[in-house]
Amino acid sequence: MFKIKIFDFISSAHHLRDYKGKCETPHGHNWKIEIEFEGPECDRTGMLIDFKEAKTLLKKYIDRFDHKDLNTVAPFDLLNPTAENIAKFFFDSLKDDLKDRPVRISKVEVWESAGNCASYEDR
Repeated sequence: MFKIKIFDFISSAHHLRDYKGKCETPHGHNWKIEIEFEGPECDRTGMLIDFKEAKTLLKKYIDRFDHKDLNTVAPFDLLNPTAENIAKFFFDSLKDDLKDRPVRISKVEVWESAGNCASYEDR
């Protein structure tokens, strides 16, 4: 199985609903969004997916959330903007973008700080 990873960053604010502690108040993170792609074979150029194309796919979602209050942007206006839910959002969105391709998303990691990460993968 071939695999590649890309990542980008989002600077955004959020607060957690139904949470008792510091994170119930608005605060910000410099989120790192890391995407892993996989597939059984490369294309005729020898690539699983072009890094540039993969980053373009990710960028359309990055731009949606960068420098925003996540609690005001769908789906997080209704869904709690936890690192776990953010990871699943990116996974599901990119999975849909690749549905007609031989490459697939295997894992999304969302780092809210250098020491805290949540991931989502479909098994």
